[in-house]
Amino acid sequence: MNRRDFLKRGALYGSAAMLAPEFLMSCARRSESQRSASQTGAAGKMKLSFFEYELKLRHVFTVATYSRTTTPDVQVRIEYDGFVGHGEASLPPYLGYTVQGTMDFLRKVDLSQFSSPFLMEDILDYVDSVAPGETPAKAAIDIALHDLVGQLCGRPLYELLGLDPTKAPSTSFTIGIDTPEVVRRKTLECADKFNVLKVKVGYDGDEQMIRTIREVTDLPLVVDANQGWTDRRKALDKIFWLKEQGVRMIEQPMPKTQLDDIAWITQHSPLPVYADESVQRLRDLPSLRGAFHGINIKLMKSTGIREAMRMIGYARAEGMRVMLGCMTETSAAVTAAASLSPLADFADLDGNLLIANDIFEGVTVVDGRLTLPVRPGLGLIEN
Repeated sequence: MNRRDFLKRGALYGSAAMLAPEFLMSCARRSESQRSASQTGAAGKMKLSFFEYELKLRHVFTVATYSRTTTPDVQVRIEYDGFVGHGEASLPPYLGYTVQGTMDFLRKVDLSQFSSPFLMEDILDYVDSVAPGETPAKAAIDIALHDLVGQLCGRPLYELLGLDPTKAPSTSFTIGIDTPEVVRRKTLECADKFNVLKVKVGYDGDEQMIRTIREVTDLPLVVDANQGWTDRRKALDKIFWLKEQGVRMIEQPMPKTQLDDIAWITQHSPLPVYADESVQRLRDLPSLRGAFHGINIKLMKSTGIREAMRMIGYARAEGMRVMLGCMTETSAAVTAAASLSPLADFADLDGNLLIANDIFEGVTVVDGRLTLPVRPGLGLIEN
């Protein structure tokens, strides 16, 4: 597919992802009519603000290549006519973005040039053009803007997107790499609250990790190798063994640079294989056709809700499966991703549950399933 055809196809698939212009205009007119007499005739201006916020993990988080106990984060606010939309940029080190770089980008963004937050396409096109990269910062603005517009419309975000919240799936809960004792304890703590567990693998102790979990629960498992396997035949042998252990899918089995090897695994795998590190934005998808059965979309990589919806549309048109994931995040970003979850085959949206200092209440997990707030926008309540 040449670039022109890809762009045309991407625009076609993305058209269903946008909030209907007529609906936005109706909301805009209603918002305008609800202004107080003192505001009549005065054009509202959006005000962007942000601050650094370090996320503290409940447990040491270990994957195949690193461990950490905190995640850098930047909280974002967009104020307009007495309403406040919330967003955030989660910055795990492997993404390569920093708090300083994120805040420098946000300082360059001037939302006051737009007369209304309902000009979402123009605003987000502008934000994306301010500088290359910086996807978490762009996602933070996108999330805050969607939250703001939902509040102005008086509707939950999922309703604006035309989605049925009762179709939100179960979310997996992540068990990171650790000693058998800790793995056993973590599994026991969450096994009665979730319907699916996600297990980090991709190192020499994979089999021990799975066997330890199987000592205490028979829940369905999904596994994430985080690019940890490097030999495709050994990886495929592991996948066949994992299937026997009740594993339902494999995420990023090998380094993203070994795309041909991943495609070979996908061709022979008895389990669906999903891309994570291999995919960030819409433009990455054409190169992955045939190499994966599905993709894991994360708002911090996609630049937010708008592009995530476009990616879902493209993936479905290409016959690919869809998973929605997250970083360690507060309930702001996790609720934003969960609002899209009725469109997903899998959800791994537990990032807010992995931190000890969430500053919001938003999406919850009831009997293992994602349960979305009925309040307008993201429906967040600040703690």
